Amino acid sequence: MEFSTDCCSWAGVTCNDSHVIGLDLSSESISSGISNTSDLFDLQYLQSLNLANNSFNAAQIPSGLGKLVRLVHLNFSNSGFVGQIPLEISSLTRLITPDLSMVYFLGSPRLKVEKPSLRMLVRNLTKLTELYLDGTKISAQGDDWSQTISLSQPNLRVLSLSNCHLSGPLHPSLQMLRSLSVIQLSDNNLSGPIPEFIVNFSNLTSLRLRNCQLFGTLLEKIIKVLTLQTLDLSDNGLLEGPLSEFPQQTSFHTLLLGYTNFSGKLPNAIGNLEGLPLLILGSCNFTGPISNSLVNLTQLGNLDLSFNMFTSPIPSFPKNLFHIDLSHNDLSGRIPFTHFEGLRNLVDINLRHNSFKGNIPLSLFTLSSLQIIDLPFN
Repeated sequence: MEFSTDCCSWAGVTCNDSHVIGLDLSSESISSGISNTSDLFDLQYLQSLNLANNSFNAAQIPSGLGKLVRLVHLNFSNSGFVGQIPLEISSLTRLITPDLSMVYFLGSPRLKVEKPSLRMLVRNLTKLTELYLDGTKISAQGDDWSQTISLSQPNLRVLSLSNCHLSGPLHPSLQMLRSLSVIQLSDNNLSGPIPEFIVNFSNLTSLRLRNCQLFGTLLEKIIKVLTLQTLDLSDNGLLEGPLSEFPQQTSFHTLLLGYTNFSGKLPNAIGNLEGLPLLILGSCNFTGPISNSLVNLTQLGNLDLSFNMFTSPIPSFPKNLFHIDLSHNDLSGRIPFTHFEGLRNLVDINLRHNSFKGNIPLSLFTLSSLQIIDLPFN
């Protein structure tokens, strides 16, 4: 279908030689569904289609989508589509980045991969580099899902299947995906230890396995993957053991280990994570003093060490913090006033349920951004 240059100048429309090759209608408050006879499917040169963040009111993804055989990028994330993902998508053999992810709320309708199966759906999509199906209910026996993806997606760099009703443990066939950089499998019942082959992904930057019923110990080698920037193992109550020493050179910017059974002392080498803005170690079983090396984390904004068994003294804090939570520990003695000087970004501090005594440091009241001081039960 050809259009005048007026159409090609519309917002969200990209043309090449008067052919529409890109259509971005994301966040346009579009409602209702899309008919299989829609003129949209006459755009035979279309390479990129973005309908993300609209409200298609629990409509199904139209099977007419299979006519857009030149599609390379497809984004239907959080668009309100539900029901079975149509088999016709498997004919889009040029697809590189399909995003059908959604934020799923318990009891609400969602996308499904049942009949046709995941194997039928992706078997022809061999050029994928990114796959986002978060929130989609995928019906697959045991670890069939991982073997299906491993055998059909050799170029995959991003695998994002959080809250997809998957089961485990993670199958060794995933090792075949040598280019994987991002692994997002949170909120699935993977029920097993963290597999050792994870550390063999030489490009790994993000590993998110929150709430996956993992058990066993944290692999020491994972901490030492130099490319790793994000590690989220939170809400796995059966993961246990101490934290190993962090390497001197590291890429971490997010470390989420809360609501696990990790224990022992916080290693002094945590001060090597100089680029870390977010450190969540709440609701674990850490003991001993909090390492003074935390002051080296100059980019740290959010610090949560609550619900542990840390003991005094309180360490000096990095100056960029806006949130400090040391509640529900075994900290005692006087709160040192010098530790809060210069915390100009601090918004709230929670020290409740410890054993502090003495006066509240006056330095806290000089912090112009501070809104909440939480000190009960001391």
